[in-house]
Amino acid sequence: MKALFLSLEGIDGAGKSSHLDALEALFRGQGRAVTRTREPGGTPLAEQLREMILKQPMDALTESLLVFAARRDHIVQVIEPALARGEVVLCDRFTDATFAYQGGGRGFDGRVLATLEQWAQARPHADRLLQPDVTLWFDLPPEVAAARLADARTPDKFEAQSADFFRRVASGYAKRAAADPGRFVHIDADCTREQVWEQVVRALHQRGLAG
Repeated sequence: MKALFLSLEGIDGAGKSSHLDALEALFRGQGRAVTRTREPGGTPLAEQLREMILKQPMDALTESLLVFAARRDHIVQVIEPALARGEVVLCDRFTDATFAYQGGGRGFDGRVLATLEQWAQARPHADRLLQPDVTLWFDLPPEVAAARLADARTPDKFEAQSADFFRRVASGYAKRAAADPGRFVHIDADCTREQVWEQVVRALHQRGLAG
């Protein structure tokens, strides 16, 4: 079967991660091999960088450089090999998150992010960057997301940001989706878990990916 790269995006508290088990089960039920991973992270080096990114204070450029360094190692060590084997790669966040969090939330220069994207995601002997085939964007009002996170766990430095920060992040996601509408699937995450899952399955069916 043809390889498939699927990413899940959304602000903290949007509920995207809660659907990874069901997505993995869906594709394994089709007889597909699945690699499930996350960003930042996915390799020993990238997980170390993740700890720094989520916990250490730093400026937006340093943060962006570390995110893309982690991404490059992740692509080389995990994502590209899995796709070469014809697997389904399920990734909890990818580059869209960087444009949303560092670009939208932090207000960092999108042109610099675009340059880093070109460097980190270049594919040998190909005329396009590595990007997900499909991105499920779990869109949720920041106030609702904050309420969901309130009692969940000790927040990292991003989860502890203000509602204004997350409004900027959501705007960053909207800009990314508008720039690549063929890849993005908008999921209304302000629903019950069952209703959100119905939207996910419907979107995959429409693309011929859910059986």
